Amino acid sequence: MAKASTTPMMEQYYEIKKQYPDAFLFYRVGDFYELFEDDAVKGAQILELTLTHRSNKTKNPIPMAGVPHLAVDTYVNTLVEKGYKVALCEQLEDPKKAKGMVKRGIIQLVTPGTMMNEGPNDAKDSNYLTSVVTTKSGFGLAYSDLSTGEIYATHLKSFEAVSNELLSLRTREVVYNGPLTEQNKDFMHKANITVSAPTPIEGEHAEISYVEQNLTNKAEKEATRQLVGYLLSTQKRSLAHLQIAKSYEVNQYLQMSHTVQNNLELVASAKTGKKMGSLFWVLDKTHTAMGGRLLKQWLARPLLNVDEINHREEMVQALLDGYFTRENAIDALKGVYDLERLTGRIAFGNVNARELLQLSRSLQAVPVILDALNQSDSQVLEDFAQKIDPLKGVAEMISTTLVKDPPILTTEGGLIREGVDKQLDRYKDAMNNGKKWLAQMEADERQKTGIDNLKVGYNKVFGYYIQVSNGNKSKVPLDRYTRKQTLTNADRYITPELKEHENLILEAQTRSTDLEYDLFVKLREEVKKYIPALQKLGGQLAALDVYCGFATVAEQNNYCRPHFHTDNQDIDVVNGRHPVVEKVMTAGSYIPNDVKMDSATNIFLITGPNMSGKSTYMRQMALIAIMAQVGSFVPADSADLPIFDQIFTRIGAADDLISGQSTFMVEMSEANDALQ
Repeated sequence: MAKASTTPMMEQYYEIKKQYPDAFLFYRVGDFYELFEDDAVKGAQILELTLTHRSNKTKNPIPMAGVPHLAVDTYVNTLVEKGYKVALCEQLEDPKKAKGMVKRGIIQLVTPGTMMNEGPNDAKDSNYLTSVVTTKSGFGLAYSDLSTGEIYATHLKSFEAVSNELLSLRTREVVYNGPLTEQNKDFMHKANITVSAPTPIEGEHAEISYVEQNLTNKAEKEATRQLVGYLLSTQKRSLAHLQIAKSYEVNQYLQMSHTVQNNLELVASAKTGKKMGSLFWVLDKTHTAMGGRLLKQWLARPLLNVDEINHREEMVQALLDGYFTRENAIDALKGVYDLERLTGRIAFGNVNARELLQLSRSLQAVPVILDALNQSDSQVLEDFAQKIDPLKGVAEMISTTLVKDPPILTTEGGLIREGVDKQLDRYKDAMNNGKKWLAQMEADERQKTGIDNLKVGYNKVFGYYIQVSNGNKSKVPLDRYTRKQTLTNADRYITPELKEHENLILEAQTRSTDLEYDLFVKLREEVKKYIPALQKLGGQLAALDVYCGFATVAEQNNYCRPHFHTDNQDIDVVNGRHPVVEKVMTAGSYIPNDVKMDSATNIFLITGPNMSGKSTYMRQMALIAIMAQVGSFVPADSADLPIFDQIFTRIGAADDLISGQSTFMVEMSEANDALQ
């Protein structure tokens, strides 16, 4: 709310802030984003900024803190990582051309579930925004990683099932359409999940219609509409990269609760929370960020369909048998950037020239990969290669338009190759000729005046000038030179001739820069047309990356290919090993174990003293089952397995703080789940 005797700028600030009371408002002023009032006080503390005050001469000075616009992403990420929201308020017109108050508006609301500017340490992590709607029969749930555009939807019967999905997805923000009970609020708080209200959806939106076209379940459609509506309202830009939502049933996959996944340490060590010591740590030999993310998704959702599992195993077997095929493919994959997230930045319109060249170089690696697969003796690899479109035209379009080493900023020129646009070439010729003229003028003036250290220079404030040191001022021809600036050790002058050429050079420079930006935008919009094809290609390369990784792990650790049967529940694992324990032990020191169960043996009672390996033996069998059903080979001499549809654990004793359960209650609940 505007305060008495505030300036027009602060009135504008208060009006915008009123619309986003629960977010930090980063308000653009010149080269800085400013925080005011409570945002400044709290932001200065969290971000370690200097807190100053605006209107110091008044009785109520306004707290203020600022960050440079070029470094804003770092500060925004810090706040969002801590669960806050940030509204970016940008100048919507050139301040130099504005009449009166500069127009400003919110260009993006960054929230924990919509953050895209993540660092390299987050490259193999997905960042999910989840939407939940309550229905008469239960709940609809949809989730998306905005950076990649993927969307999945399902329907669930209980909030317990919803909470398990939220924890399994490691979602950071939930858009929820109804009131939460105190118990559910407590769950969200302890799970560090930001809860946001849905945004009203008015009229028809092409993005929503496109995304939900394959959904038939009403609850799933409602959750998806709510999800996309929230994204549209917060991002305020094109979401052309959003993919068609895929419906799934939780029981389509091997079911594991969040507790089970933690107990088995699938993606992180239970002790440290880090990758090392987890199954993901053992299996992750991927060389692309998208491959690493896909592997995590597979570990969370092992397959039940034998044909799908066998297809993955056949790919791994072919790459294991074809050493040179695999190594050539891996070498090429090392040059592939994160196509999925690059595609998201292209759709958002914030991709820069260097990132487009990363896309081009990635696409240039695809023909090398295809050659490696096609030259193998494997039909399954050749079939896989036949489905890949290398998009050669896109790679060529980018590489022939952009210079090899463009600047990061797209608004300051230096982006476009010579020969791309005739008018641009003419502007650049004028600039180059102008620079040659300036060099010649400097030489001529030195000769005419006898001033050997005379210099022709430039700065943004005064433009081009002739600089003469104090010791040579007596030689200055004042009939031609006009003093423009006095320095401590020199004076700066202009001449009519220099001013004339300055206007010509700067005009060419300005027009050249503007035209280069226009040509870059045109290129970006042209590449945007290929977003669906790029997303498909990214998924294919990610899968190949995981297959190559599985083959490498199998070779390095002497894993075997598991075999499945569906006519009985017999288990026959010969010389099985715990994949993580084996990895951290000295080579050859792990003592393998058999697991044999048939119709006459449907339960094992394992006894023994503490530290004798009982839990390790049980975890070993669970991990072998998971590895087998994600398509990996397994640590054993042989493994003949049924298809497992659920895994339960009652291993170790620990409180479940998120659910508010004591150690005893956790033990009883897990035992009850396993017996039901």
